This record gives sequence, structure tokens and C-alpha cells, in this order.
Amino acid sequence: MILAFASRTERGTTMQQYQGWADERYGAVADAFAGNFADFPELGAAVTVFVGGRKVVELWGGTADQHSGRAWTQDTVVPVFSCAKGPVSISALLLAERGRLDLDAPIARYWPEFARNGKQGITTRMILGHRAGLPALDAVLPFEEIAAWEPVIRAIEAQQPLWEPGTTYEYHGHVFGFAVGEVIRRITGLTPGAFLRKEIAEPLGLPLWIGLPEDELPRLARLVEADGRRPMPGPEHLLTRIVTMNGALVFPGLDVPHGWNDPALHAIELPGAGAVASATGLAGLYAAAATGLDGGPRLLSAGTVTDATRELSSGQGYLGFDMGARWGSGMLLDSPGFRPLLGARSFGNDGAGGQFAFGDDEFGIGFGYVANRMIGHGDARANRLIEAVRGCLG
Repeated sequence: MILAFASRTERGTTMQQYQGWADERYGAVADAFAGNFADFPELGAAVTVFVGGRKVVELWGGTADQHSGRAWTQDTVVPVFSCAKGPVSISALLLAERGRLDLDAPIARYWPEFARNGKQGITTRMILGHRAGLPALDAVLPFEEIAAWEPVIRAIEAQQPLWEPGTTYEYHGHVFGFAVGEVIRRITGLTPGAFLRKEIAEPLGLPLWIGLPEDELPRLARLVEADGRRPMPGPEHLLTRIVTMNGALVFPGLDVPHGWNDPALHAIELPGAGAVASATGLAGLYAAAATGLDGGPRLLSAGTVTDATRELSSGQGYLGFDMGARWGSGMLLDSPGFRPLLGARSFGNDGAGGQFAFGDDEFGIGFGYVANRMIGHGDARANRLIEAVRGCLG
């Protein structure tokens, strides 16, 4: 084992200290982590890697709160945006493995009111693959109604698909989390955040929440925005409506009421993009899914991973974009043009600020990277770390 604890001097500036450790075989990950602080506008960040259910890398460094100067610590957690889709999808896959959810059955089997307005044939898998024709809602709901959950569910029930379900795809943003989350609630009686804590995070001791408790707020990192991020298109553009729920959730909107640094936002269940986690929480989730943790049973069987990593969507979507992403059942797959992973059995999700986590049961990997300076989906910081892991695995 080697310790990774160093200060770097780059371009005449003394950099922050990076703390933690890495097994000797994975020293290249520590080098890549330190390099990110030198080569990017990194503020605070952390990376954790499990191999075969055993932690082999846990590194953190920089500043958690630029306002106060509070340092990033081993316990720091951060908003991870659409990385939330990973725990929601793993929860649905777990219910499928237990025989409680048929991903290819109409959602109306579990949620009869969903079938209204042309949605009777939509399956949970169509939502997981972003193919259901429900990327955004027509209803304009204020934050208080989004926080209350039921108004969003009523709006989904009233929504008519934007295209014939199954014929094309587009990223389902927040509707993804509410729709799959309501299926979970109808089956288990628990909202997706409560199910995640009860069935997965608490038993495994993972710092991972959808709906952050107030007593965890002192650990929360404060987000900042990197210079040069592209602005969102106008408020009527479908992409903006997808990301902001028709303007109720300002994006990036950090230091505004109900913005992404507002504790009121983190307290609600926003299962498409509202998870809060540490790198260890995310890496531990995917390690548990792919291999089991510390000799324990794996959450998802090899057959379930095979099913989840079957490509459902790729290429040009409804909006005409092709970012190079490939989607399975709720999971971003190995996407060489967007997020290169390890191979055909890699599965994960990324966040709007560049946060990323994935698992791979062929290589036995659980990986999590989090940061509080938002650069963007698919940015190079996590890619560099994954490349280092790939090199360490040979």
C-alpha cells in the first residue's frame, strides 16, 4: 500500500494537499487525481475505486466550500445530479431480480392511472432506455408541488407521449426519476429515496441519499461553476424544459432560492438528478451491484447485469443530437465517443458537473468520482481517472 499525500507546485502556484491512499498497483490513479488539480480548474474532488469488492483507492483533496475555505475531507458529500439515475435504476433492477417488477410489462400493471392518454403500452424498460416519449411534462409546476411528489405523478398521468413510445429516444431528465420512482413506490410502498436507504445504502453503510437529511448538511460541499460552460437555450426549448422542469429548477442556478446549493433542494426527493453522495458512496453502490462488498453477496446477478447492459438507445435522438452516449436499462454503457469505460459489461451514470460512477462485473470494478467545480457531462477529469484504472488492470 502507498500513501497519496502530497502538495504540488505548478506554474509557480502551490496547490492543495491531496490525501488518502491507494494500493501500490493503483498508484497511477493517485497520479491522475493529482494531475487533475494541475490541469483543470479543479476545486475539490474525490475518487474511490473498489476491485473485487475491496477498496483499493480512496483519495480526496481541495476545497469543499470556497466561501468559508472549508477543506474537502474523507466524509465530504456533494450533489451528483444525474448520477442519481444509477441508484434509481439499480433499485428497479433489484426489484426485477426479486421477481417483483417485470421491466417489459406495461407500467399500468403496477400504476393503473399511468395508462391515460396513450401510455398504456409504455414499459419501465422504455423509461429506463429514455424511449417512452416523456422527456418533459406539459404541466408547469412550482417547486413546492415538485417537492410534494404527488402533483408530479398526476402530471405524468395526464401527459401524452411526445412520440410513439419505443420508436426513438431522448434523455428523460427528471421524468425518468419520478416515473421509475413511482413504480418502485407502487410495488414497495416506499419512495425511491426511502427504498434506496432501507434496502441498499444503510445495510451497506454507503454515504448516498436521494433526499438529504438535515444532519448531513455540515458535510455538504458547495458547488461552483467553471468558466466557459455553454448557456442553456431559451426557456421554450425542449432541452431547457427537460433540465429545469419547465423552469422550476434553475440550471445551473447555484446560489439562488431552490438552486443547487440550497439545502431545500437537497432535502426533497428528486430522483432523476437530486442524489447527494461521496465518491465512496457511489463507488460502493456499483461495487455492491457488480461484485458484492468485502465478500458479501452481489446486489445484481450476472444475468441481471447482462440484461441491463444490452443497448437500447444510441445515436441521434429526438432533438437531433448525438453526443456519443449509449444507453442500456437505466445505465450509460461503454461509450468511446462520450465516456469510455472498460468494456461491454460496464454500466454507470454521470452528472451535469462531471461527476461519474460505474461498475463492471467482468473486471470487478466499482468506481466513483465527485467534484464541486462543475465543468460538464463527459468532461475529461473522470475519463483520465478511468484511463488510469484501465492501465492498472492491464
